[in-house]
Amino acid sequence: MSLNKVMLIGNVGKEPEIRYIDNGVCTAQISLATSTPGYTLQNGTQVPERTEWHRILLWRRLAEIVEKYVHTGDKLYIEGELRTRSYTDKKGITHYITEIWANNMEMLTPKSQSGSSQSAASKPFGVPASDSDSALPF
Repeated sequence: MSLNKVMLIGNVGKEPEIRYIDNGVCTAQISLATSTPGYTLQNGTQVPERTEWHRILLWRRLAEIVEKYVHTGDKLYIEGELRTRSYTDKKGITHYITEIWANNMEMLTPKSQSGSSQSAASKPFGVPASDSDSALPF
């Protein structure tokens, strides 16, 4: 058995790149920053904050949601799998690209702080909402 699962919480670094491919399928690419805070070692050495940048790919409905509601600076929770691909450029040099193929996303930025007008900013996408509250036990 094996597991390939990535979970990130970070901020969108630039406006998402949206593309429509064959048969009108929407794709989105997000640059997401995650940071580890700086600290001081016992000997007084300062270790600075470290920021990692992640390339996130989203497909179909998630990409359409990104197109409508996600903007630079928004905080997102992303869940997906790590994928690596390669290509050879015109000079014969092989380049490797590591990406996260997202299968779940939650918008964590309160809508009052975001440029979006989404009504349920922190509701996970891909999880169907209940049609009514009548089935709740309270």
